Amino acid sequence: MPQRGTPATVVTDYLETRRHELRKMRMLMIDGNLTTNLRSVEGGVSARAYCGGYWGFSAMPGTGGPEQVVQVVQQARGNAQAMARFGVRSTLALPGDSYVGEHRFEGKAELSSAECNERLQALHSFCKQRYPDVRSTRFLLADEHHSKWLTTSRGGNSLSSIQRALCYVTLMGNADDGSPIELTHTISWKGSASDGDLAPEQLAPQIDQLHRHLQAKRHAVPARGGMQTVVLAPALAGMLAHEAMGHPCEGDIVLGGAVTAGLVGQRVAGELVSMVDIAHTWQGREALMPVYVDDEGSPARDAVLIDKGILSGFMHSRETAERLGQAPTGSARAYAPGDEPLVRMRNTVILPGTSKLDAMIAGVDDGYLLVKTGNGQADSTTEFMFGVTLAYEIKSGKLGAAIRDTTVSGSAIKVLQSVDAVSDDMHWEAGGYCGKKQPMVVSMGGPALRARAHLGGQ
Repeated sequence: MPQRGTPATVVTDYLETRRHELRKMRMLMIDGNLTTNLRSVEGGVSARAYCGGYWGFSAMPGTGGPEQVVQVVQQARGNAQAMARFGVRSTLALPGDSYVGEHRFEGKAELSSAECNERLQALHSFCKQRYPDVRSTRFLLADEHHSKWLTTSRGGNSLSSIQRALCYVTLMGNADDGSPIELTHTISWKGSASDGDLAPEQLAPQIDQLHRHLQAKRHAVPARGGMQTVVLAPALAGMLAHEAMGHPCEGDIVLGGAVTAGLVGQRVAGELVSMVDIAHTWQGREALMPVYVDDEGSPARDAVLIDKGILSGFMHSRETAERLGQAPTGSARAYAPGDEPLVRMRNTVILPGTSKLDAMIAGVDDGYLLVKTGNGQADSTTEFMFGVTLAYEIKSGKLGAAIRDTTVSGSAIKVLQSVDAVSDDMHWEAGGYCGKKQPMVVSMGGPALRARAHLGGQ
């Protein structure tokens, strides 16, 4: 018999290996001066083993040659066996099918640094000439390419790729009292910088609108604090869906004690609200962050989180699906070559309704239109607070003055339960990162919502 404290030999119940390449580009121009020009390539190989109820993970940088694969597999198995010293665990079935296939994005040839610089210079010159009242401009152009080759002991064999590019346009000026103000517009698309049209004449309508908002913000007035009727523009509605309701519907956070754990089948939103984490296709078109197979080899499928106001399910890895008695959704994702897969969102959205945005505003006697957000935080209780960088008063159904930067907060469940109108339009954005132990590229979207929420005052 083995001595006390010495683990018996542990059989590997499941094994996956991942070869991962991540290429990134980031260029920042401030007032016509290129201040950042970064390009990087990161590659590595990792293995994850499930042995006797415990996970073991190992990763190392490199190209993922045969010797490296053998080394990380041995280390992952050893790490799982080391964890077994903590005691006997029952082995989970780890449900779900295995995926075989390849998905690549075939875009244009990448731009050189000089070509990117030319495009940013053209945008700077355009804004300098067109908006003489703007004190300063800032343009950030970035893209990143993820390629992942995955094999599993269950026959999974896949190549998945995600390419995301973005451009931030920031205009800065001064308010009536001389204080600095700024607004940012985010443009995002699939592929690299070369797959987006950055010609000034193409972006002129969007930048003109940003400038009009900046002009309005010069004369901004303080908001009234307290509970208010608000129309959340798609950017705010998307943030609410992602941060305040999306995270508490991730299977590992549910298991960690999120308030949603005991609410399946119960009403958590108004009947006009349905919310889905889309895997790869919506209304016949590929989503901005298409995930056909996740980073543990599960075929990805849509996760319906809220169906006409009723909490109906969660996003899952194989393990969280087994523990919660639901089916895997292919939501286990790792950001960098050395990261272990976690349950993460993909394309999280509140589905559009039937109302027109103008009619939603016209139906507000006294309230606010919240247009842009700069940041946000939420917790597993669905309590949230978001910064609001652009908003307008609504008086007798008409837009009034812009308001100064403020916050919107509350319980996402209570806010969603108060929704009485959902617009019929749809806005998608993939310009940021989701944070949860590691960053992640995601997209979010939605229509506008009319609801009740707490607004910060002067």
